[in-house]
Amino acid sequence: MSGLMFTGASQFAAVAIIGAGGNALSALGTALLLAARNGAYALSMAPIMPLGRAKKIIAAQLVIDESSAMAQAQSTVGEAQEAFWATGLSVFVFWNLGTITGVFVGEVVGDPLVWGLDAAFPAAFFALLLPHLKDRVKRRSAVIGSMIALLGIPVLPAGFPVLLAVLGALASVRIETQKRSRDR
Repeated sequence: MSGLMFTGASQFAAVAIIGAGGNALSALGTALLLAARNGAYALSMAPIMPLGRAKKIIAAQLVIDESSAMAQAQSTVGEAQEAFWATGLSVFVFWNLGTITGVFVGEVVGDPLVWGLDAAFPAAFFALLLPHLKDRVKRRSAVIGSMIALLGIPVLPAGFPVLLAVLGALASVRIETQKRSRDR
């Protein structure tokens, strides 16, 4: 999965949904929705992408949060390309090495719940979310999405609350954006 679906949030979501008894369609929908941000990254990365078709296919696999952020932080196209490839390839290699290591060493570690590792990824995602909550529109969107997810979890199959939460959050942003454009 790590070699083909190289986007951590999508992988974690798909595995969590299947692990919770959700169906494959729900897992796929959630994974695709989470991975959609990489399409937005790809649009902003277009100026530094290689010209050859084969290189573009490889580059497309490496368009992730980290490689996009590192590339966009550079001041020249050459530096951006170098940062993109160095970051994308290193994360890909080490992510997959970590996955393989986890398969073989995971039994030695034991139950991740004992170590608190089950809380590590939600905590990391929350830490990534915090800077975005300075904006009132994003804060409202996050609250609406959270409420939809919390209300949906007890009654909907695994994965669907996340999908509905995203749709609700997006609707909230769209309504606010339309309101702001009318006020101008």
